[in-house]
Amino acid sequence: QVQLVESGGGSVQAAGSLRLSCAVSGYRYVIYYMGWFRQAPGKEREEVATVDGIRDITTYADSVKGRFTISQEKGKNILHLQMNSLKAEDTAMYYCAAGLRIGTFDYWGRGTQVTVSS
Repeated sequence: QVQLVESGGGSVQAAGSLRLSCAVSGYRYVIYYMGWFRQAPGKEREEVATVDGIRDITTYADSVKGRFTISQEKGKNILHLQMNSLKAEDTAMYYCAAGLRIGTFDYWGRGTQVTVSS
């Protein structure tokens, strides 16, 4: 059974930083398509960032470009999201996702809460 477990969330003041991590268990091969999503109360889920490990391509939502960096540890199913210059509007539950094919996500974590106070 594939499981994704996020960690690293918490409360931080605006302009601060947090680093989220996601560890995948139960899958014996390297997963080459992973991403971070977030959902704030009363809002729809938003794609934050993705990484395509085959073509070495990363994508970011416009709202986080230049502030967030997604990375996957080489050869491992461990994903990170470095979040700098955090804003109050970044407050949300952050979810890790993994896909067995580029462009689709098959597995999801339960989320880690990020709260940014202004």
